Amino acid sequence: MCGIVGIVGNQNVAGLLYDGLTVLQHRGQDAAGIATADGTRLRVHKGNGLARDVFDAKTMSVLEGRVGIGHCRYPTAGSEGMDEAQPFYVNSPYGIALAHNGNLINTEALRQQVFEADRRNINTDSDSEVLLNVFAYELDAQRMLTPEAVMRAVAGVHRRCKGGYAVVSVVLGLGLVAFRDPHGIRPLVLGKREHADGNTEYAVASESTALDILGFQRVRDVQPGEALVITARGDLFAEQCAAPQEHTPCIFEYVYFARPDSMLDNVSVHKARMRMGIKLGEKILRLRPDHDIDTVIPIPDTSRDAALEISNVLGVKYREGFVKNRYVGRTFIMPGQGERVKSVRRKLNPIHLEFRNRVVLLVDDSIVRGTTSQQIVQMARDAGARKVYLASAAPPVRHPNIYGIDMPAADELVANGRSIEEIEKLLGCDWLIYQDLEDLEMAVREGNLDLKTFDSSCFDGNYVTGIDPGYFERIQQMRSDEAKRKRRAMS
Repeated sequence: MCGIVGIVGNQNVAGLLYDGLTVLQHRGQDAAGIATADGTRLRVHKGNGLARDVFDAKTMSVLEGRVGIGHCRYPTAGSEGMDEAQPFYVNSPYGIALAHNGNLINTEALRQQVFEADRRNINTDSDSEVLLNVFAYELDAQRMLTPEAVMRAVAGVHRRCKGGYAVVSVVLGLGLVAFRDPHGIRPLVLGKREHADGNTEYAVASESTALDILGFQRVRDVQPGEALVITARGDLFAEQCAAPQEHTPCIFEYVYFARPDSMLDNVSVHKARMRMGIKLGEKILRLRPDHDIDTVIPIPDTSRDAALEISNVLGVKYREGFVKNRYVGRTFIMPGQGERVKSVRRKLNPIHLEFRNRVVLLVDDSIVRGTTSQQIVQMARDAGARKVYLASAAPPVRHPNIYGIDMPAADELVANGRSIEEIEKLLGCDWLIYQDLEDLEMAVREGNLDLKTFDSSCFDGNYVTGIDPGYFERIQQMRSDEAKRKRRAMS
């Protein structure tokens, strides 16, 4: 998962892009980069680490231009090193920089096409560089640089690229280009800022909260398969560039990744999580109307909205029972099991008074590997809890996510091939309850009834794009802890 932002402004936009990246930093803490266009010159600076570590006053002063894009990354399989930091850049045609959130699932076939048929070279293992070169080739084939030519090029990208992707790009001599995959799996939001002198600035970002912080008004979501061209003069062009497909936004954005103050596909993430809590609380009452729960405690931060509503439905106390160290990254994307275990203990510390002699219901947004949950359940016991129940606001994660979330290989998912009772025993809790998938989808859909379906593939194994033979075997090799350990040893 990554964060992207693109801006066409009235003056240098590097500072705005930097601020946008800091707001999107929850989507990736591994690397950051900015590209800006000033006339016929493109400037790029990127590196590993948080935005605050990658950029300083000197580098920011060099990033001149009124058009630019920014990217923050967490390390998906095959995109973990310095060379894979984004934006990527090619000088032909025109000069193009591109940043991408998501994952292509036909990368290897595209890589071969790009080299053999398009006669373009790929220097990294990143699918984003492949996507950039497909776009560059399709644009070059138009033999002109106009918004209409860009729309035809994006249509070519949609025909060739398979997966989930949201893209921002700077094209020298034109301006900003943004587009979203035909299924709308990955989010992308358009905003604008109007000035008293009549000038209008535009921005696109992974989440609306970035627009809020930058002072842009949210206009709408970029539609599935739609492309936007915003010229350096501030003219906006929009066109549908793919055949109509079923709109299937990633439901895990609402469960975990997006900030609660974001609006995605006209759904408030905050309210969706509240509804998840209501539905899970109602399920708890159906299964255990005479429950003995004393306290509902969220596992910070993402589960707070759901936990508060569960406590309201159950009529029991809501308490903050863990203090979080905010300088430790998200644990399910840690590169190794040992690092994850150590990270959990660095990340959370219990408030013993909230656990002592109580039956506590811990609420988490989801359970992926189970490593974190196992450690937290034991923390609650060590803090003096009489019983520890665990509730997940999402259903069991039984399948890998292939559209941009680096969930592990299937055999590393705690729910894969196990019953609820087996997972309960493995995690060490006295009772484990999961959200039903139908309730989860309804919790999101109630915010926008036009959303009929979702990418819920990590829960139900239904992949809207289809899967080529051997694909899961390949990602098993890439995403396993052992594969990541070997790549680190070789780097």
